[in-house]
Amino acid sequence: MINTLAYRINLVLERHLPEQRLFLKSDTETRFIRLRPMTQAVAITFGALALAWTILATAILLMDSISAGTSRDQLSRQQSLYEQRLTALSVDRDLRAEEAASAQDRFNLALAQVSEMQARLLASEDRRRELETGIEVIQNTLRGTIAQRDEARAELASLSAEKGAGRSDQERLRDSEATVQFLSSTLDSTAVQRDQIEGVAAKADERVAAVVKQKQDLEAQNDEIFSKLEEALTVSVEPLNKMFKQAGLSPDELLTSVRKGYSGKGGPISPMSFSTKGLPASRDELRANAILEGLDTISLYRIAAFKTPFAMPVKDRVRLSSGFGRRNDPINGSRKMHEGQDFAGAYGTAIFATADGTVVHAGWENGYGQLIRIQHAFGIETRFGHLSKIRVKVGQKVSRGDRIGDMGNTGRSTGTHLHYEIRLGGSAINPMTFIKAATNVF
Repeated sequence: MINTLAYRINLVLERHLPEQRLFLKSDTETRFIRLRPMTQAVAITFGALALAWTILATAILLMDSISAGTSRDQLSRQQSLYEQRLTALSVDRDLRAEEAASAQDRFNLALAQVSEMQARLLASEDRRRELETGIEVIQNTLRGTIAQRDEARAELASLSAEKGAGRSDQERLRDSEATVQFLSSTLDSTAVQRDQIEGVAAKADERVAAVVKQKQDLEAQNDEIFSKLEEALTVSVEPLNKMFKQAGLSPDELLTSVRKGYSGKGGPISPMSFSTKGLPASRDELRANAILEGLDTISLYRIAAFKTPFAMPVKDRVRLSSGFGRRNDPINGSRKMHEGQDFAGAYGTAIFATADGTVVHAGWENGYGQLIRIQHAFGIETRFGHLSKIRVKVGQKVSRGDRIGDMGNTGRSTGTHLHYEIRLGGSAINPMTFIKAATNVF
């Protein structure tokens, strides 16, 4: 039955694949091998399958290589953009600080001018009050003189009536003219003094009005300066506040912690106070103190940012080979939690500290291989595993950007890569949360 089926198959295939003979010749004899149509069909089928598998495997490898290259390019662009934004933020922060210092100088100068004008205004007010008092005294004197004149006239009239018979008309006329002339000269002198004092008072009022106008102009200028500074502080502080919140950190707790650690220097700027009489602070003083507090907040944020791992641990082109979360273990295939981010790259690639801190472990640890652990502020710890070389020692202080080791393949690893962890209060968190949060600012 089987032979009959094979015969029929060979008969059908022989139209397209005729029987072939492969001759093997030696010194003494010649032999041949018969290649039946079915044998040829089987060989061709297996050859076609092998060729198709080779093409498919090559395509998969090429696609994986292209994908890895694209990921490296994207990561490189993100790293370059991150560094450019960090540089721009640093330049902008310096410009803001210079503008604030310049505005503070202008504000102090304006306050000095306002104080001088206020002193001049008070002096003018005192002078005007003195002039008003002098005018009032002169008017009272004038009234008294007029009253005395009237009394003299009445007395003269009475004397004239009593002694009319004993004195001549000519003598009475001379006495009256002398009295009137004396009173007239006195009134003229008093009127001249009054006019002079009124002129001085008018000039004093003009000077007071000019001083008030200058003070109003300075207040308007100061208000514009304060508005620009307040706007600049708002634009600078809000992205920093958002960055820490997206990383899962409390900005208020961070600022409080930094302020305690830097109370000796680099801490809060003392509030401004210009009152020497225990009076409440003015509106400009309150705004100036608020701006100084805002500048202090930016300074504290800057310190906190350098103590928090917002940077990339590698600067060369790498591939994000395995992310944070549950995955199939690459060694035994079981479902396990991956507590870090893997960056695959070339052997010996430089590894950098992502924040200021202290090295608490530098050596071999099961699973991690050659491992570096760095303790940072706010209960944060970073781990760098599978290194080929460690370049720091336990107890050493490191800063963001310091080279601490080289990428390798030590420990429980299937290839050259960096295993990067961030732990907050001992619990592992996704490192990409910090890296992506920083892209909103840097």
